[in-house]
Amino acid sequence: METLENHRTEQNRAVVCAFIDALFTRGDLGAVDTYLSESFLDHDPPFGADGSREGMRQAAALFRRAFPDWHATPHFLVAEDDLVVENFSATGTHRGDILGSAPTGHTVTLRGINIFRIREGLIVERWGRLDELGLLHQLGITAAPA
Repeated sequence: METLENHRTEQNRAVVCAFIDALFTRGDLGAVDTYLSESFLDHDPPFGADGSREGMRQAAALFRRAFPDWHATPHFLVAEDDLVVENFSATGTHRGDILGSAPTGHTVTLRGINIFRIREGLIVERWGRLDELGLLHQLGITAAPA
């Protein structure tokens, strides 16, 4: 028999999946308003964005401009209580300027892990570790890691 806690955990997993699909695969910047709490706090904002909802929207817009076909693939999600952990990779074709790198036409891949905290059906916090160095290398901005 499914408990209320199990149901809530599955709902939290569904919120994260829907958010990732909307924002990082379909490029729907409105997903920030739909899935992130107004008090959202990003403890590890990507690529110099601020830790707010607007920072998340700006980071997503930056990637969508540079990689119009950006697509996130969650490899697995682990949910417990109000936390959902995502291991993912995202790919896209470099068609616009990003971080000082002119378009190359190459496909790049970004790997990472995110932890989301959900409260009342909205994402209220994010912690993340992205392979930013690997992405910078693929863009030709930095040498390969040793």
